[in-house]
Amino acid sequence: MSMIRLLLAEDQSMVREALAALLGLEPDIEVVAQAARGDEVVAAAREHAVDVALLDIEMPGMNGIEAAAELRRELPDIKIVVVTTFGRPGYLRRAMESGADAFLVKDAPSAQLADAVRKVLGGERVIDPALAAAALAEGTNPLTGREREVLRAAAGGATNVEIAAELLLSPGTVRNYLSTAIQKMAARNRAEAVRTAGDKGWL
Repeated sequence: MSMIRLLLAEDQSMVREALAALLGLEPDIEVVAQAARGDEVVAAAREHAVDVALLDIEMPGMNGIEAAAELRRELPDIKIVVVTTFGRPGYLRRAMESGADAFLVKDAPSAQLADAVRKVLGGERVIDPALAAAALAEGTNPLTGREREVLRAAAGGATNVEIAAELLLSPGTVRNYLSTAIQKMAARNRAEAVRTAGDKGWL
């Protein structure tokens, strides 16, 4: 039996170690690398010659979706399983667009995660059915890339002038992007637009 070499990326050490222990019990899976940050994923995957990367979405340095996209660019043969605590439909669409082969909620049984690892290695795609249904019902993300950037920058309470300086735009352009994003989110203000877009996984 050939062993599947797995990279586990999760910022919470207790969760990561528990997952590593559970997946390590599988007869054909070996956790050969662990990462606590998204920006450590590619280097760890390259160093340990992994077959499959299991990535959490919420990580410092770089989130799991961004890490998946970088992994797909740098090491295209590695299969990618994205897991999340938050079943947000927008996350699913973005994960698939970034090159993920599977998307599951983190509280899935370890046997289901192990099965997903085997399936993606065999060329299959694995998607949590409830999330797939929710993503279809939700539709596509109406925000453009720039609108997402401006909303993300606004999430911390930055002013239009501060956002403009950060994104190298004029304050007027920032105001226009925010106004359009608020309209698309059917929100009353920027804080509500940030919250709505975040809840849907569109940021």
